[in-house]
Amino acid sequence: MSKFFTSSIGRKYAMALSALFLMFFLLQHFAINILSVFSPNAFNEASHFMGTFWAIQYVMQPILIFGVMYHFIMGFILEIKNRNARVVKYAKNNGSANSSWMSRNMIYSGLAILGFLVLHFIDFWLPEINTKYIQGDMSGLLADGEGYRYYEELTHKFVNPLRVGAYILAFVFLSLHLMHGFSSAFQSSGVSSMRKEKLQAFGKAYAIIIPLGFILIALFHHFNH
Repeated sequence: MSKFFTSSIGRKYAMALSALFLMFFLLQHFAINILSVFSPNAFNEASHFMGTFWAIQYVMQPILIFGVMYHFIMGFILEIKNRNARVVKYAKNNGSANSSWMSRNMIYSGLAILGFLVLHFIDFWLPEINTKYIQGDMSGLLADGEGYRYYEELTHKFVNPLRVGAYILAFVFLSLHLMHGFSSAFQSSGVSSMRKEKLQAFGKAYAIIIPLGFILIALFHHFNH
């Protein structure tokens, strides 16, 4: 088993599993954030639960951080290995005719997404850690004690058009990254062609709908702050 996960195929399967885990998290994250468009109170309640429930904070959050780090580090390692393994360079093999632009530039979309995650951590995660574990405020309440602070903090971040533009650009890259990543995950798998087509269709729908949903959330709060 250990030899399988250290082999080239094993690493690709491990990458696919980490990607599926992150896609599940992204879906859950979207489900909570879309509440901010329809019901600020529901968004506040869901955010407070996610930010205080022990299993999420001390079990799922570390697993998520590990999953993100593993996916990006392994992605870069696989990309470097793939590039070094090419005997004939794209320039000599007319790579643009045999592969899509996205397949040849997954590392760049990955870097763009990684940059966005750094921005997202600075915007939301680090202030949350500071409030809860340094200042010792686990209540999640506003300064006046009237309601939770999560909705106000979210909408405040989308006032700046430059930040909104950065979010939109990042989710466009995420859509392209998901589109190719989900499709390539089943190219060499053992599933039947009919099931493979259905899974790829689901992957394409996910790659469009979820990033587009996040873009609409950012635009909604920018124009309604």
